[in-house]
Amino acid sequence: MATHRTGPMAGYSNDHIASLVRPDQVHRDVYEDPDLFDLEMDRIFGRSWVYVGHESQVPEPGDFFCTRVGLQPVVMSRHSDGTVYVVYNRCAHRGVKVVNEECGNVGRFMCMYHGWTYDTNGDLDFVTQSEGYPDLKFDKLEHGMGRVARWESHHGFVFANLSPDGPGLREWLGENSDFLDDVAVSAPDGEVEVTGGVHRYLYHGNWKMQVENLIDMYHPAYSHESSSAKGGQQFSRREGDKGGIQFFEKRGKVKSMDGLGTHALPNGHTWQGGLPPVENMSEDHRAYVALLEEKHGPNRTREILIKKRHNVIFYPNMAMQELNPHIRVIRPLAVDRTEIFIYPVKLKGAPEKMFRDQLINLNRTHSPTSLVQTDDVEAFTRAQEGMMTSGNEWVLLARTGPQESLESGRIRTTGTSEEGMRNHYRAWLEYMCADRPE
Repeated sequence: MATHRTGPMAGYSNDHIASLVRPDQVHRDVYEDPDLFDLEMDRIFGRSWVYVGHESQVPEPGDFFCTRVGLQPVVMSRHSDGTVYVVYNRCAHRGVKVVNEECGNVGRFMCMYHGWTYDTNGDLDFVTQSEGYPDLKFDKLEHGMGRVARWESHHGFVFANLSPDGPGLREWLGENSDFLDDVAVSAPDGEVEVTGGVHRYLYHGNWKMQVENLIDMYHPAYSHESSSAKGGQQFSRREGDKGGIQFFEKRGKVKSMDGLGTHALPNGHTWQGGLPPVENMSEDHRAYVALLEEKHGPNRTREILIKKRHNVIFYPNMAMQELNPHIRVIRPLAVDRTEIFIYPVKLKGAPEKMFRDQLINLNRTHSPTSLVQTDDVEAFTRAQEGMMTSGNEWVLLARTGPQESLESGRIRTTGTSEEGMRNHYRAWLEYMCADRPE
């Protein structure tokens, strides 16, 4: 049986870490032990491909966007030659955070402490009163802000890896790269844009709770009863769809969600089955379809309009939905504190009203005062509080259903199965136990 906080992070052996995860259970320590959290930041967020942002967030030379990889502050910037860089947000002089604004445009980055300046690719540009360093030969790279080990972009989606070792982005994404291909081709102009603002909220719970919740199709009929039950606030999440109780009445609460299907992939990624094309189209949606048909023809357009994947998890910190397309970024702050960012994704070339309607729907479902997201945040908060009780130390992830293992390594099962969560913890173990001496 796992023991609670037996020692410092460095003393956690592979055997101890492995004892925290059973085939259908995880120990509560994985949600509440700060030493394990620190190890996650090093072993998971320090060695996997972590989503940073989209190139459209830095469209012009000098544009920058600040975020984190795990707990490490980084800057995504577009240099004067048009290249996008990801650099550490740290002055080489005294370690001060250089860029304090979340986004903007600059000619140079300047540290507010002693005035050292850096180019938008992170290279050292100028040292104030440099005559005070007669024995030091400044090197623009060595004394720059420092670039992360690797960063790559796929259809404008930028991921960074703090480790120089391991698979490249496309290999790591696996089948999830197909989803990004599908998102891009669904835009009449062939590319998307992250714009329209951001919903941002913080909850007092572990970061993995949000990851698990995103592929939990067992909870919507119960957690979101206020917007899915008779007498609740009924609304449609997508133009032409029936919302609320009408969705569940057709096949029953569990069958409706089981039909979506869960797909568990290597490296902790998961996705759930897609949605049929919109049936009751508005004039704007018909115009959108016409634009796709003009570019791709009617047969290919029909394929594009079938949303093959509804909810896609890019483990460990990003998820994306094709329903009212948006990106969800999960930012761990502490073992019991997590920040979430919701970014709308615009299909370039589509009618503008489609995007405005998309923003309205995201306000209904994902804003801090929405009808849906607030339910999940409350569940996360209560879950973290429950982990601290002296009752059962284990969390149950045993729900299953008929499943099939495919040659690609993907496991396909029912929508309310907890296989996706079990898949997360298989990846969690691989990262956490990698190269650790016994």
